[in-house]
Amino acid sequence: MTDWNALVGATPLDERRVGFDTPDQARKALDTSVRTPLAHLGILEISGADAERFLQGQASAQLSLASSGFAPLTCFCTPKGRMLANAQVVRVEDQRFWLIPEYSLLSPLKEHLDKFAAFYKADMRVRDDLVMLGLIGNEAPALLEAKLDIEPPAVWHHARQGERHALRHPGPRPRLLLIVPEQDVGNVWELLAPHTTPVGNAVWCLHDIQAGMAWMRDVHRDTYLPQMINWEALGGISFKKGCYTGQEVVARAHFRGQVKKRLIRAQLEGAELPEPGDAVEDSEGKPHGEVFCAELDAYGQAEILAVMTTKEVPGPLSVAGQRLKPLKLPYAVERLDPESLVQKT
Repeated sequence: MTDWNALVGATPLDERRVGFDTPDQARKALDTSVRTPLAHLGILEISGADAERFLQGQASAQLSLASSGFAPLTCFCTPKGRMLANAQVVRVEDQRFWLIPEYSLLSPLKEHLDKFAAFYKADMRVRDDLVMLGLIGNEAPALLEAKLDIEPPAVWHHARQGERHALRHPGPRPRLLLIVPEQDVGNVWELLAPHTTPVGNAVWCLHDIQAGMAWMRDVHRDTYLPQMINWEALGGISFKKGCYTGQEVVARAHFRGQVKKRLIRAQLEGAELPEPGDAVEDSEGKPHGEVFCAELDAYGQAEILAVMTTKEVPGPLSVAGQRLKPLKLPYAVERLDPESLVQKT
């Protein structure tokens, strides 16, 4: 695992988090540009003569779209349509792809895909030699071009300069995910230092919540259909491709309108962070959903994504005694075909 303290002076907080002494870090990301180590993410590389054909049979993404800079969202499911992992797909070369999931899913995802890889000319390996950094702020695209000589990509697109890569993610401020070789991370960190403030990766995760992006962790495996975390509303499912593991169930849920739970965004009136799986309850203590993820916002209150029943629920709702205030998602909860997201060149 990456030694973030040695590389950039970050303090390890737990297996997923690193931090800095910077005060009011979430607020800094509103007022200025910030940089952060993305310690909670990992890269699984798939390469070989059959790499695309292999992934096409397992991923919800249409792999042929992962070209000309487009880096689609995807997910991997059980035969019953339950998600084992979600990720972003980057085509690095003709038959070499990077999957970017949450770090705790790297080994389980590889183990799952290994069951099918034996039938293809495809190799998989975890790329611990690559490091990911986050760049957030209104000046982030200009910094990418001026300091790293990379033309800023569109949202969910990929650009590169040599061994340095950049991906654009949505959020309340422009966000760029940088991928660089471990031996180069110090150089990149210092190039950005005069123009950005270092913050912990909890800030990046907060912006994921505010973007309505639910990135699975190991604790979420085999629990949700993709639509339960609004994955089709983010372009994470191609309904125009052929079969993949779990496709029949996912398609049936979509076309028959059988999705009984959906992802919501909310703020809690308190500073206590709930854990994934904590119940969202009504005033009588009856559960109507569960927390997916949570982070503290710029005002010291918990913001969450929760998977909730689609039935009308009597209010007020709360989580661990903290009253829940629904917040608007920044996208429509309806099918978004990834084919429509490919930037024409």
